Amino acid sequence: MNYDVIITCAVTGAGDTTSRSKLVPITPRQIADAAIEAAEAGAAVVHVHVRDPETGQGSRDPALFRETVDLIRASATDVIINLTAGMGGDWVPSEDEPSLPGPGTDMIGPEERLAHVAACKPDICSLDCGTMNFGGNYTYINTAPYLRTMAKIAQELGVKPELEVFDLGQIRLARDLIQDGLIDAPPMFQLCLGIPWGAGADTETMAAMKQALPAGAIWAGFGISRMQMPMVAQAVLLGGNVRVGLEDNIYLDRGVLASNGMLVERAVEIIERLGARVVRPDEARALIGLK
Repeated sequence: MNYDVIITCAVTGAGDTTSRSKLVPITPRQIADAAIEAAEAGAAVVHVHVRDPETGQGSRDPALFRETVDLIRASATDVIINLTAGMGGDWVPSEDEPSLPGPGTDMIGPEERLAHVAACKPDICSLDCGTMNFGGNYTYINTAPYLRTMAKIAQELGVKPELEVFDLGQIRLARDLIQDGLIDAPPMFQLCLGIPWGAGADTETMAAMKQALPAGAIWAGFGISRMQMPMVAQAVLLGGNVRVGLEDNIYLDRGVLASNGMLVERAVEIIERLGARVVRPDEARALIGLK
């Protein structure tokens, strides 16, 4: 069991959740306010995507990231900033010619995927460690050479990669990056559970993935939708840290829409009822090994 727990709050994501909840933040000001709200509720880390303010759709515009990050940093609230680097790998095959990209494809190179990270210099950026099928006729592509290039860029920027893994094979790839010196110690993993079609959000799967991690790794785990809070408890019991937030789940209880602050408060309650405590951002920095 982990008695000193880091909470990450993923405040908005890039999925089509804005049509289902008005509490999902869209503009840089709203996203920054959501991050601050989450930090004040107990989150040591905020995982940040940005959205097009006009459409609400996920964006990788570096200017939107800079505006959001500047607003968070200008506040009096201490929080560790973790920027997504997961945009720009979407491939939707054309119905008429599968070898060509169809509508919804957004495929760019590794350097461009990290343009906003280079501009903002966050504490952490995510690194999704593999290619996988999501729901629908769409594949998220992360080739091993791309990941090596992105890991090297992050290392040179002094930004710690959060190794997001969606199945056991991606842990194997991440371990190879570590072995080749592209990830500085201690490596930081996020076990991402319940996403179609990756690893399931259940006890056996989380335990198996935890067992596959390298010695000395810092790790957290989360489940999406109704499995968000059960996986909070499970991660703590297995010795890990936790993630909640509107990227992964928009409900506090059945039929009750949540804010990010509400989800963090619920996670704090679960953690404390298990006999553990929630660590502050300064403690989390030391545990994660941030420079």
